[in-house]
Amino acid sequence: MSDRTMIDVAGKTLLVPRLAKRALQILTAMGLTALLTLGIIAANSMLTAKGGSAAGFSTWLAFIQRPEVIGTMLLTAIVTVLYLHWDKPSSSGNRR
Repeated sequence: MSDRTMIDVAGKTLLVPRLAKRALQILTAMGLTALLTLGIIAANSMLTAKGGSAAGFSTWLAFIQRPEVIGTMLLTAIVTVLYLHWDKPSSSGNRR
């Protein structure tokens, strides 16, 4: 069994270690979560606060830098990636 896997990055297929692929998946999930949070907080700030989007960005920045928020995003991403890896069917048709 090979410890390397293929991943598509910017339209190119690369052969990388499985751990690097999982780490990239986790970082991607965390980045998407942070962007979604930015959108929600900025939209809320534009609708309610006097500061507009600048106040929303500063609120988001203060929120996203908290260690418990980063830890929650990291833990959620790790559990999701590991579950999807465990749940995918194997190529032989047998469940691992």
